[in-house]
Amino acid sequence: MILVSACLLGHKVKYNGRDDNTQELLLQYNERGHFLAVCPECFAMLPVPRPKMEIQQGTGRQVIAGKAKVADINGMDTTAYMLTGADKVLKIAEAYHAHVAILKESSPSCGVHRIYDGHFSGTKVKGSGVTTALLQKHGFTVYSEKDLTPALLDKLLAADK
Repeated sequence: MILVSACLLGHKVKYNGRDDNTQELLLQYNERGHFLAVCPECFAMLPVPRPKMEIQQGTGRQVIAGKAKVADINGMDTTAYMLTGADKVLKIAEAYHAHVAILKESSPSCGVHRIYDGHFSGTKVKGSGVTTALLQKHGFTVYSEKDLTPALLDKLLAADK
């Protein structure tokens, strides 16, 4: 099984409730039955829509280590929600014997290579989200939708036996 951010599969779970993160390539491969849709924010019982959140003064790794926090645009500390959602995704991944995830770039939960800088300015910085960091800490391989090609997806599906 391959974990995939639910928003990439067209689920309306993005913070603003829209489905504009849908990836047509993933939808084509979804029919093969190897994907398990996950949304850490929804698993943490956050509503849709919800205020935009960003990691403050760090990355997902630092949030897990207790050295950074996550807050929404209104200033509410949402760190506990993000950690809860990440932990639930990890438990699901382990239960389904998944070893690979394809997650939404730039998300404070799912960002793989880049996340927003914590100032709600639209500026991105190098770093991963909380869920990505937790999965990687436990040995999972995590890709962003920006990494995907048909060849890579074919390889991942062939390995998912």
